[in-house]
Amino acid sequence: MPLDLQWFTASVFAVFGLLIGSFLNVVVYRLPKMMERQWSNECAEISGKPRDEATPFNLVVPRSRCPHCGHPIHWYENVPVLSYMALRGRCSKCKANISIRYPLVEVLTSGLFFFCGWHWGATLQGLLWCAFSAMLLALALIDWDTTLLPDDLTLPLLWLGLLAAAMNWTPVGLNNAFWGVVGGYISLWLIYWAFKLATGKEGMGYGDFKLFASLGAWFGWQTLIPIILMASVIGAIIGIAMKFTTGLREGGYVPFGPFLAGAGFAGLFLGNNALQRAVGL
Repeated sequence: MPLDLQWFTASVFAVFGLLIGSFLNVVVYRLPKMMERQWSNECAEISGKPRDEATPFNLVVPRSRCPHCGHPIHWYENVPVLSYMALRGRCSKCKANISIRYPLVEVLTSGLFFFCGWHWGATLQGLLWCAFSAMLLALALIDWDTTLLPDDLTLPLLWLGLLAAAMNWTPVGLNNAFWGVVGGYISLWLIYWAFKLATGKEGMGYGDFKLFASLGAWFGWQTLIPIILMASVIGAIIGIAMKFTTGLREGGYVPFGPFLAGAGFAGLFLGNNALQRAVGL
Protein backbone atom coordinates (compact mmCIF):
# COMPACT_ATOMS: atom_id res chain seq x y z
CA MET A 1 0.00 0.00 0.00
CA PRO A 2 1.42 3.47 -0.90
CA LEU A 3 2.47 5.44 2.16
CA ASP A 4 0.07 8.32 1.51
CA LEU A 5 -2.86 5.91 1.19
CA GLN A 6 -1.73 4.15 4.36
CA TRP A 7 -1.73 7.44 6.26
CA PHE A 8 -5.15 8.37 4.88
CA THR A 9 -6.67 5.01 5.81
CA ALA A 10 -5.20 5.09 9.31
CA SER A 11 -6.43 8.67 9.80
CA VAL A 12 -9.98 7.72 8.79
CA PHE A 13 -9.83 4.85 11.25
CA ALA A 14 -8.59 7.28 13.93
CA VAL A 15 -11.54 9.65 13.40
CA PHE A 16 -13.90 6.70 13.56
CA GLY A 17 -12.11 5.67 16.77
CA LEU A 18 -12.87 9.05 18.36
CA LEU A 19 -16.58 8.47 17.77
CA ILE A 20 -16.43 4.91 19.09
CA GLY A 21 -14.44 6.12 22.09
CA SER A 22 -17.21 8.57 22.93
CA PHE A 23 -19.70 5.70 22.78
CA LEU A 24 -17.44 3.52 24.95
CA ASN A 25 -17.66 6.15 27.69
CA VAL A 26 -21.43 5.60 27.65
CA VAL A 27 -21.01 1.80 27.68
CA VAL A 28 -18.54 1.87 30.58
CA TYR A 29 -20.87 4.01 32.69
CA ARG A 30 -24.25 2.55 31.80
CA LEU A 31 -23.73 -1.17 31.23
CA PRO A 32 -22.95 -1.97 34.90
CA LYS A 33 -25.97 0.05 35.99
CA MET A 34 -28.13 -1.82 33.47
CA MET A 35 -26.87 -5.10 34.96
CA GLU A 36 -27.66 -3.94 38.50
CA ARG A 37 -31.14 -2.91 37.42
CA GLN A 38 -31.69 -6.30 35.79
CA TRP A 39 -30.57 -8.09 38.96
CA SER A 40 -32.85 -5.89 41.05
CA ASN A 41 -35.82 -6.70 38.81
CA GLU A 42 -35.06 -10.41 38.97
CA CYS A 43 -34.95 -10.26 42.78
CA ALA A 44 -38.21 -8.29 42.82
CA GLU A 45 -39.85 -10.85 40.57
CA ILE A 46 -38.77 -13.71 42.83
CA SER A 47 -40.02 -11.92 45.94
CA GLY A 48 -43.29 -10.90 44.29
CA LYS A 49 -42.50 -7.17 44.25
CA PRO A 50 -43.16 -4.91 41.24
CA ARG A 51 -40.39 -4.52 38.68
CA ASP A 52 -38.83 -1.13 38.05
CA GLU A 53 -39.88 -0.50 34.46
CA ALA A 54 -41.21 3.04 34.76
CA THR A 55 -38.04 4.75 33.52
CA PRO A 56 -36.21 3.14 30.57
CA PHE A 57 -32.45 2.94 31.02
CA ASN A 58 -30.15 1.56 28.35
CA LEU A 59 -27.28 2.65 26.13
CA VAL A 60 -29.54 5.03 24.20
CA VAL A 61 -32.01 6.48 26.72
CA PRO A 62 -32.16 8.55 28.81
CA ARG A 63 -30.19 11.38 27.29
CA SER A 64 -26.75 12.00 28.78
CA ARG A 65 -26.75 14.54 31.60
CA CYS A 66 -24.31 16.21 33.94
CA PRO A 67 -24.09 13.98 37.04
CA HIS A 68 -23.88 17.05 39.28
CA CYS A 69 -26.73 19.30 38.11
CA GLY A 70 -28.66 17.14 35.64
CA HIS A 71 -28.03 19.50 32.72
CA PRO A 72 -28.81 17.66 29.43
CA ILE A 73 -25.72 17.29 27.26
CA HIS A 74 -26.33 18.92 23.87
CA TRP A 75 -24.80 17.42 20.74
CA TYR A 76 -22.29 20.25 20.43
CA GLU A 77 -21.15 19.57 24.00
CA ASN A 78 -20.51 15.93 23.12
CA VAL A 79 -18.06 16.23 20.22
CA PRO A 80 -15.11 13.94 21.06
CA VAL A 81 -12.17 15.79 22.65
CA LEU A 82 -13.06 19.16 21.08
CA SER A 83 -16.07 19.76 23.34
CA TYR A 84 -13.99 18.95 26.42
CA MET A 85 -11.37 21.48 25.33
CA ALA A 86 -13.97 24.13 24.45
CA LEU A 87 -15.70 23.69 27.82
CA ARG A 88 -12.30 23.62 29.57
CA GLY A 89 -13.26 20.43 31.32
CA ARG A 90 -16.33 21.90 33.05
CA CYS A 91 -20.11 21.58 32.77
CA SER A 92 -21.52 24.48 30.76
CA LYS A 93 -24.18 25.12 33.39
CA CYS A 94 -22.92 24.30 36.90
CA LYS A 95 -19.18 24.50 36.07
CA ALA A 96 -18.47 21.21 37.84
CA ASN A 97 -15.35 19.40 36.66
CA ILE A 98 -15.74 16.81 33.90
CA SER A 99 -13.49 13.79 34.36
CA ILE A 100 -10.38 13.85 32.20
CA ARG A 101 -10.97 10.17 31.54
CA TYR A 102 -13.64 10.93 28.95
CA PRO A 103 -11.32 12.56 26.40
CA LEU A 104 -8.52 10.14 27.32
CA VAL A 105 -10.72 7.16 26.41
CA GLU A 106 -11.61 8.86 23.13
CA VAL A 107 -7.96 9.55 22.30
CA LEU A 108 -6.88 6.04 23.33
CA THR A 109 -9.57 4.43 21.19
CA SER A 110 -8.57 6.67 18.30
CA GLY A 111 -4.95 5.57 18.70
CA LEU A 112 -5.91 1.90 18.75
CA PHE A 113 -8.02 2.32 15.61
CA PHE A 114 -5.19 4.24 13.93
CA PHE A 115 -2.87 1.30 14.58
CA CYS A 116 -5.39 -1.17 13.15
CA GLY A 117 -5.90 0.98 10.06
CA TRP A 118 -2.16 1.41 9.59
CA HIS A 119 -1.35 -2.27 10.07
CA TRP A 120 -4.25 -3.95 8.23
CA GLY A 121 -5.59 -1.15 6.06
CA ALA A 122 -9.24 -0.84 5.01
CA THR A 123 -9.83 -4.57 5.28
CA LEU A 124 -12.11 -6.87 7.20
CA GLN A 125 -9.15 -7.80 9.40
CA GLY A 126 -8.63 -4.16 10.28
CA LEU A 127 -12.27 -3.75 11.29
CA LEU A 128 -12.16 -6.97 13.31
CA TRP A 129 -9.17 -5.81 15.31
CA CYS A 130 -10.89 -2.45 15.85
CA ALA A 131 -13.83 -4.34 17.37
CA PHE A 132 -11.40 -6.38 19.47
CA SER A 133 -9.72 -3.19 20.72
CA ALA A 134 -12.98 -1.42 21.57
CA MET A 135 -14.48 -4.35 23.49
CA LEU A 136 -11.24 -5.06 25.34
CA LEU A 137 -10.84 -1.44 26.39
CA ALA A 138 -14.44 -1.26 27.61
CA LEU A 139 -13.99 -4.48 29.61
CA ALA A 140 -10.79 -3.20 31.23
CA LEU A 141 -12.44 0.07 32.33
CA ILE A 142 -15.63 -1.57 33.58
CA ASP A 143 -13.68 -4.14 35.58
CA TRP A 144 -11.46 -1.46 37.09
CA ASP A 145 -14.50 0.59 38.14
CA THR A 146 -16.84 -2.17 39.29
CA THR A 147 -14.96 -5.54 39.30
CA LEU A 148 -17.52 -6.72 36.72
CA LEU A 149 -16.77 -8.27 33.34
CA PRO A 150 -20.17 -8.33 31.59
CA ASP A 151 -21.14 -11.34 29.49
CA ASP A 152 -22.56 -8.82 27.02
CA LEU A 153 -18.95 -8.04 26.08
CA THR A 154 -16.85 -11.11 26.98
CA LEU A 155 -19.02 -13.59 25.09
CA PRO A 156 -19.24 -11.58 21.83
CA LEU A 157 -15.48 -11.08 22.06
CA LEU A 158 -14.99 -14.84 22.42
CA TRP A 159 -17.34 -15.82 19.60
CA LEU A 160 -15.97 -13.15 17.29
CA GLY A 161 -12.47 -14.56 17.84
CA LEU A 162 -13.65 -18.08 17.01
CA LEU A 163 -15.56 -16.85 13.95
CA ALA A 164 -12.53 -14.92 12.72
CA ALA A 165 -10.35 -18.02 13.12
CA ALA A 166 -12.90 -20.25 11.36
CA MET A 167 -13.07 -17.86 8.40
CA ASN A 168 -9.26 -17.50 8.27
CA TRP A 169 -9.55 -13.81 9.06
CA THR A 170 -6.84 -14.20 11.72
CA PRO A 171 -3.64 -16.27 11.44
CA VAL A 172 -4.51 -18.42 14.46
CA GLY A 173 -6.58 -21.16 12.83
CA LEU A 174 -9.77 -22.64 14.27
CA ASN A 175 -8.05 -25.56 16.00
CA ASN A 176 -5.61 -23.31 17.88
CA ALA A 177 -8.40 -20.84 18.69
CA PHE A 178 -10.68 -23.58 20.02
CA TRP A 179 -8.01 -24.97 22.33
CA GLY A 180 -7.15 -21.42 23.31
CA VAL A 181 -10.71 -20.98 24.55
CA VAL A 182 -10.70 -24.33 26.38
CA GLY A 183 -7.28 -23.79 27.91
CA GLY A 184 -7.96 -20.20 28.88
CA TYR A 185 -11.20 -20.96 30.66
CA ILE A 186 -10.20 -24.19 32.39
CA SER A 187 -6.80 -22.93 33.59
CA LEU A 188 -8.26 -19.99 35.52
CA TRP A 189 -11.20 -22.11 36.68
CA LEU A 190 -8.74 -24.56 38.26
CA ILE A 191 -6.74 -21.73 39.85
CA TYR A 192 -9.97 -20.24 41.19
CA TRP A 193 -11.02 -23.46 42.89
CA ALA A 194 -7.53 -24.26 44.18
CA PHE A 195 -7.34 -20.82 45.79
CA LYS A 196 -10.86 -21.06 47.19
CA LEU A 197 -10.28 -24.52 48.70
CA ALA A 198 -6.99 -23.38 50.22
CA THR A 199 -8.14 -20.03 51.63
CA GLY A 200 -11.93 -20.09 51.62
CA LYS A 201 -11.90 -16.91 49.54
CA GLU A 202 -12.60 -16.13 45.90
CA GLY A 203 -9.48 -14.81 44.19
CA MET A 204 -11.20 -13.89 40.92
CA GLY A 205 -14.55 -14.02 39.17
CA TYR A 206 -15.97 -16.07 36.34
CA GLY A 207 -15.67 -13.06 34.05
CA ASP A 208 -11.88 -13.45 34.22
CA PHE A 209 -12.22 -17.02 32.93
CA LYS A 210 -14.27 -15.82 29.97
CA LEU A 211 -11.94 -12.93 29.19
CA PHE A 212 -8.88 -15.21 29.23
CA ALA A 213 -10.76 -17.69 27.02
CA SER A 214 -11.57 -14.84 24.63
CA LEU A 215 -7.89 -13.94 24.35
CA GLY A 216 -7.19 -17.61 23.65
CA ALA A 217 -9.66 -17.43 20.76
CA TRP A 218 -7.89 -14.45 19.23
CA PHE A 219 -4.27 -15.46 19.82
CA GLY A 220 -4.35 -19.26 20.12
CA TRP A 221 -3.47 -21.65 22.93
CA GLN A 222 0.28 -21.13 22.44
CA THR A 223 0.04 -17.58 23.83
CA LEU A 224 -1.88 -18.42 26.99
CA ILE A 225 1.24 -18.78 29.13
CA PRO A 226 2.82 -15.50 27.96
CA ILE A 227 -0.47 -13.66 28.42
CA ILE A 228 -1.11 -14.93 31.95
CA LEU A 229 2.51 -14.34 32.99
CA MET A 230 2.48 -10.80 31.65
CA ALA A 231 -0.86 -10.02 33.29
CA SER A 232 0.21 -11.53 36.63
CA VAL A 233 3.55 -9.71 36.80
CA ILE A 234 2.12 -6.32 35.85
CA GLY A 235 -0.84 -6.84 38.18
CA ALA A 236 1.46 -7.75 41.08
CA ILE A 237 3.66 -4.69 40.52
CA ILE A 238 0.72 -2.31 40.34
CA GLY A 239 -1.00 -3.99 43.30
CA ILE A 240 2.10 -3.61 45.47
CA ALA A 241 2.50 0.02 44.40
CA MET A 242 -1.14 0.74 45.23
CA LYS A 243 -0.72 -0.93 48.62
CA PHE A 244 2.15 1.34 49.56
CA THR A 245 0.35 4.42 48.28
CA THR A 246 -2.92 3.44 50.03
CA GLY A 247 -4.60 3.29 46.64
CA LEU A 248 -6.27 -0.06 47.23
CA ARG A 249 -10.04 -0.01 47.46
CA GLU A 250 -12.00 -1.45 50.38
CA GLY A 251 -11.15 -5.13 50.80
CA GLY A 252 -7.61 -4.67 49.49
CA TYR A 253 -8.27 -6.17 46.05
CA VAL A 254 -7.22 -5.25 42.54
CA PRO A 255 -9.31 -6.51 39.60
CA PHE A 256 -7.42 -8.87 37.29
CA GLY A 257 -9.33 -8.08 34.10
CA PRO A 258 -7.48 -4.84 33.24
CA PHE A 259 -4.14 -6.68 33.32
CA LEU A 260 -5.45 -9.47 31.12
CA ALA A 261 -6.66 -6.76 28.77
CA GLY A 262 -3.23 -5.14 28.87
CA ALA A 263 -1.64 -8.42 27.83
CA GLY A 264 -4.23 -8.66 25.06
CA PHE A 265 -3.20 -5.23 23.77
CA ALA A 266 0.42 -6.38 23.89
CA GLY A 267 -0.61 -9.25 21.63
CA LEU A 268 -2.33 -6.79 19.30
CA PHE A 269 0.80 -4.65 18.93
CA LEU A 270 3.50 -7.32 19.07
CA GLY A 271 1.83 -10.34 17.49
CA ASN A 272 1.70 -13.97 18.58
CA ASN A 273 5.31 -14.85 17.84
CA ALA A 274 6.69 -11.93 19.83
CA LEU A 275 4.54 -12.86 22.82
CA GLN A 276 5.96 -16.37 22.81
CA ARG A 277 9.55 -15.21 22.34
CA ALA A 278 9.16 -12.81 25.28
CA VAL A 279 8.97 -15.77 27.67
CA GLY A 280 11.37 -18.02 25.76
CA LEU A 281 8.77 -20.23 24.02
